[in-house]
Amino acid sequence: MKLADRMNRLGTETAFEVLVRAKALEAQGTDVVHLEIGEPDFDTPANIIDAGCNALRNGWTHYGPAAGQPDLRATIADYINHRGTAYTPGNVVVTPGGKPIMFFVMLALLQAGDEAIFPDPGFPIYRSMIDFSGATAVSMPLREVNDFRLDVAELAKLITPRTKLLIINSPANPTGGVLERADLEAISRLAIEHDLIVLSDEIYAEILYEGEHVSIASLPGMAERTIILDGFSKTYAMTGWRLGYGVMPTDLADQVAKLMVNSVSCTASATQRAGLEALTGPQDDVRAMLDAFRGRRSLIVEGLNAIPGVTCRMPKGAFYAFPNISATGLSSKVFADRLLDEFGVAALAGTSFGDHGEGYLRLSYANSEENLTKALQRIDAAVRSLA
Repeated sequence: MKLADRMNRLGTETAFEVLVRAKALEAQGTDVVHLEIGEPDFDTPANIIDAGCNALRNGWTHYGPAAGQPDLRATIADYINHRGTAYTPGNVVVTPGGKPIMFFVMLALLQAGDEAIFPDPGFPIYRSMIDFSGATAVSMPLREVNDFRLDVAELAKLITPRTKLLIINSPANPTGGVLERADLEAISRLAIEHDLIVLSDEIYAEILYEGEHVSIASLPGMAERTIILDGFSKTYAMTGWRLGYGVMPTDLADQVAKLMVNSVSCTASATQRAGLEALTGPQDDVRAMLDAFRGRRSLIVEGLNAIPGVTCRMPKGAFYAFPNISATGLSSKVFADRLLDEFGVAALAGTSFGDHGEGYLRLSYANSEENLTKALQRIDAAVRSLA
């Protein structure tokens, strides 16, 4: 079967490939500590599960509007407006997970001849979707010396007359870096000056350990040129429910809803009832998860910095550590493979997130303190074995 040429432009997520390898080792009897998958290790809060189950029992088993149930869209708009915006339900499109927002927005906006700037290291699907759209992907380096915040002066040099879209992610995967208000103000000035559209991935907005989350959409002149990507997977431990959303100008929302009609019709109705409960119900479990992540963050970062030849900055958000392992003399991929195959720790090479991830690993600390301690001991042994 001959595939369309566009399929050669489609990337993937290494995390799932490493998970398959790790599971295969476990099936052979190897004890593996899983630090590869970016999802909370907590179960979905009970009140949300109950809401989803009750919705199924009460007939929420049918098609719904392509853009999402009206009351959920209204609740999402209210929720996002706490970030200093003034959105209405017409700005919201509910999708089965956050990735469709990336996919649909880029399909609606980008074409051959356009350029889109993406963070590097950054979530790999950004580049995959830019390439798939036919546009040209332009890498924006995020450097450790700058706490993995983008350098606005460097960004300005990457913008050309062909640049149409800029992607930002704060708090960030894989680095845990957070853009400060001053960064976002400078980015917004560039966006307005060059008539850029900004895709702001804010999926980790509630997993922030210090400071305030600032949405670029709240800055003057930015709501009409920003798409906020958010969802329920990370904050509410709902990865398997597949529930996300985008908040954007209404004319673009109409087009994204049309892409929903042409692809998946709508997001599961019962899942949306669970999402409504997540936003309007008790938030105690969210706070408890954040407290747990904060403790794990300290444990893993302090442990990594105690390993000779490894350094790690303290991430300000998300649940990832991004240690520098360049002093080992091994590439990120070689070290990550060795860590899994010989020491039983599933981690991701920094190059899974872009060329500028070379010399780093991504470790998800969404795991128990016991397992994190075990992983640190094994990483230490792996590094010392190179001496």
